[in-house]
Amino acid sequence: MDSEDDMHDANDIDSLDDDFYSGETEDAPLDYYSDYDDEAEDYFEEADRIESRRPEQNFTILKESDIKQRQEEDVNRVATVLSISRIFASILLRYYNWSVSRVHDAWFADEERVRKAVGLLEKPIVQHDNNTRELTCGICFENYPRARIEMASCGHPYCISCWEGYISTSINDGPGCLMLRCPDPTCGAAVGQDMISLLKSDEDKQKYARYLLRSYIEDNKKSKWCPAPGCECAVTFDAGSGGNYDVSCLCSYSFCWNCTEEAHRPVDCGTVAKWILKNSAESENMNWILANSKPCPKCKRPIEKNQGCMHMTCTPPCKYEFCWLCLGVWSDHGERTGGFYACNRYETAKQEGVYDDTERRREMAKNSLERYTHYYERWASNQSSRQKALADLQQMQTVHIEKLSDIQCQPESQLKFITEAWLQIIECRRVLKWTYAYGFYLPEHELAKKQFFEYLQGEAESGLERLHQCAEKELQPFLCADEPSREFNDFRTKLAGLTSVTRNYFENLVRALENGLSDVDSNGASFSRATSSKNAAGSSKGRSGRVKGTFRTSMSSRMNDDSHWCCEHCTYANVKSATTCQMCYQQRR
Repeated sequence: MDSEDDMHDANDIDSLDDDFYSGETEDAPLDYYSDYDDEAEDYFEEADRIESRRPEQNFTILKESDIKQRQEEDVNRVATVLSISRIFASILLRYYNWSVSRVHDAWFADEERVRKAVGLLEKPIVQHDNNTRELTCGICFENYPRARIEMASCGHPYCISCWEGYISTSINDGPGCLMLRCPDPTCGAAVGQDMISLLKSDEDKQKYARYLLRSYIEDNKKSKWCPAPGCECAVTFDAGSGGNYDVSCLCSYSFCWNCTEEAHRPVDCGTVAKWILKNSAESENMNWILANSKPCPKCKRPIEKNQGCMHMTCTPPCKYEFCWLCLGVWSDHGERTGGFYACNRYETAKQEGVYDDTERRREMAKNSLERYTHYYERWASNQSSRQKALADLQQMQTVHIEKLSDIQCQPESQLKFITEAWLQIIECRRVLKWTYAYGFYLPEHELAKKQFFEYLQGEAESGLERLHQCAEKELQPFLCADEPSREFNDFRTKLAGLTSVTRNYFENLVRALENGLSDVDSNGASFSRATSSKNAAGSSKGRSGRVKGTFRTSMSSRMNDDSHWCCEHCTYANVKSATTCQMCYQQRR
């Protein structure tokens, strides 16, 4: 017997599905094409609601000055708590990857062991009489006055020239100079920053300072550099962020904290890695060759037939003449075999099953290539549209907003809705782009999920196209006007409404994908209820401009059969007996 909760769910499912999957909310109804004058007064209240709905920022952007300040604060904190010099505190923090808590825990647990591991000696190994006027350098073995001799905490004496050469060589070798030890092979005493001041080369000093600054970010698990070219900002991230790893730097570049690729929410990092690898691999080239060419029977070079009859002649020096269909020598063909545009031998052999295996593999490769091309073209198209939107936003902020403010006699603060619309377009293009990578790897046998995904994607894409067209095309007349227009307030309300509704569409899409399309049960009942209630609501309310939910024909087809298996990495069709892909050499899973 169904539980009471199930009964409530069954009674309320139509209204819930209609609100959730259509993007319709109380704040942003879909009939935004009417009552513009009444809604114009509520624009700024809507903007406040949008601002309050935005998630809290779970990361912090650090400039170089911020990094130096935090680094100094950590060094001072350790030096104060442990009652040691700042030089020793800096060495300790570098050893423990700039983790103050780890330094404290290790120090108070076993100070002696920490000192020995890091090289912080309590007293010198080599003692020197204060009355000694000269000391012998341990590298060049020359005698020098005490003023020309320097020592680390261990007391091993070396002249300033040898120190300079030793430290300079270590700095030029790379960041390993930050954990420099005494030149004596038997000594593990640490060499601190005070010895760096002995260097005469400003270039070496700057290199060391740069290594020290970068180590604070690169050795710290909670911080990373922004991967954008030329950007010198760093980002610290709050691990307890609920699975959202998207980060936006001050340079306007957005990336995923987890994999440092371009921000790709709601698609997981594993799918993104596979998609990027597939785009850069040669597997699709091989699939194209397999699907659109045949090997010459003599020299085995692949030949493409793009027009003409079945009489093929291989390029020099081979010049072998053969039939395109059966690959037999052309001298055995003619009118008795079907002429130039047919081959009776091929048809007979095909009926006997001679060419079944070859043709099946070629057909599978062709289907695989068409499916990949379908998703890749749309992925790339949304990427280019996003780049164009970024350029349009830049021009809007630097030129058009000021111009529009003068024409419409309105302060720039009241034109923020245009910038908000373009920012929403840019974000939605990014999300939509990665949904095509998600769709490519969606399992073929989960038909209900695939249909539900394409439905949500289609609704979100339709809303985005309406918003993009409004922001790009319908704004132009107001930019070219000579005087204020009464219709500008109608445009304001329409664009703000489209922005809000498109945001709801994409929030629903992102939420559904992050939940693994769990709203679809094994029978696809939830999807059926959502589409039926949506179509009913659209016809009963009679809203203009509403896009009906239609399914786009899937380009995919089942790639496995009884005699072949399809590689997950390159989609190459391998014979069933093979345990390793013959194209990319990946093990069968």
